[in-house]
Formats: sequence, structure tokens, C-alpha cells
Amino acid sequence: MTIRVLLADDQAMIRGGLRLILEDQPDIVVVAEAADGVDAIAQARRLRPDVCLLDIRMPRLDGLQVTRALAGPGVVDPLRVVVVTTFDLDEYVYGALRGGAAGFLLKDAGPALLVEAVRAAHHGDALVSPSVTVRLLRHLAPPAPKPDARLPALSAREVEVVREIARGRTNLEIGAELFISLSTVKSHVSTVQTKLGLRNRTEIAVWAWEHRVVG
Repeated sequence: MTIRVLLADDQAMIRGGLRLILEDQPDIVVVAEAADGVDAIAQARRLRPDVCLLDIRMPRLDGLQVTRALAGPGVVDPLRVVVVTTFDLDEYVYGALRGGAAGFLLKDAGPALLVEAVRAAHHGDALVSPSVTVRLLRHLAPPAPKPDARLPALSAREVEVVREIARGRTNLEIGAELFISLSTVKSHVSTVQTKLGLRNRTEIAVWAWEHRVVG
């Protein structure tokens, strides 16, 4: 299955470089480019790409505003968004994830991670640059534990899976760590999302750190 991607960045050279990297893959095609946020929203809603790659700093509307418009809470049939930026700032990462992004990638992360982030988003997974994942999620934890009646609804195994997701582990790594199959991991992730009303792994990780599930 071909993954259809929209690129939004105000620099034509950056868009061209991203296009070359992505279209070098047999399963990815760039269907549109946008140089500002308003055009990105218009093209995304018209074309319904599988994944939208958005820069943070763009004219008219920035990447965080575009993310909320395409994937934010309350959006009917949200699109999958990955934010790709030069700026390694916690407020940008937090804003992107809270806005519904399925991933956050630094532009210096390299071609392989870019392709992996697109494929992860397309499959309903999420990827955050390893250099910011743990640091960011630790900062998201509140000063004091936040009581939440939903926590007891999780089984002990589901809590273990949530904890590993918050530490940045992939499904394969979680399976190896907990000695369970890949299909079992995926089943637990799906159940956790349903029980907690969360949409993806990124939201699970944020929830885990906010509620002190991770030590």
C-alpha cells in the first residue's frame, strides 16, 4: 500500500530534500506541498493524505495551529500529522503532541528516522525523536501526583505496557522486555487506548508521565 504524504514547509529547498528522501522509498509518494499553514490545511482537507509532515514556523498559520486544525481534539476524522522542525524546544513538542500530532521529529534526525516516522504514523503508531523523548515526558509530569479514577481500570500487565511506552520502547522491545508476543503487545495497547479514551501511543506516553505511572 502506498503512503500518501503532504509536505508543509516555507523553504522550498527543505521541501525538495524531504521529497527526495521520501520518494526514494517504494511505498511512499508525496502528493502535495505547501509553503504556509493556510495552504497546508486547505490541501490536506481536500486531498486527505495518509500523513502530513509539518514544519513549526510557517507564514499565516504555524505548524502547531495546523496540527490542531487537522488532528486536534474534537476534529472529526482527524488526519495523521508528524511535526518536523529544527527547533528542539519543549513547548513546541508539548504543543504538537497535545494538538494531536502522531510524531515529533528533528530535521537532523536523519533520513531513516524520517521514513520510520511516516510509516509509524500511517500505521497508527507514533514516533518522537529519541533525543527529546525521555527528557520531554519527564517534564510533562506534574509537581504532585494527579489522582485519576481511570488508573485502577488498567490491569497490572497493561500498566507495565503503558510504562514501557512512556519510556520510548517500540512494540518489539516491549514484547522482549515483558516476554510476551508482538500481537499481545498490540492487543494491550489497543485495550489501553479504549479504556483511557486515548488515540495513539503518544497520548498514552503523555498520560503515563502526567499521572506518574513512570517512576
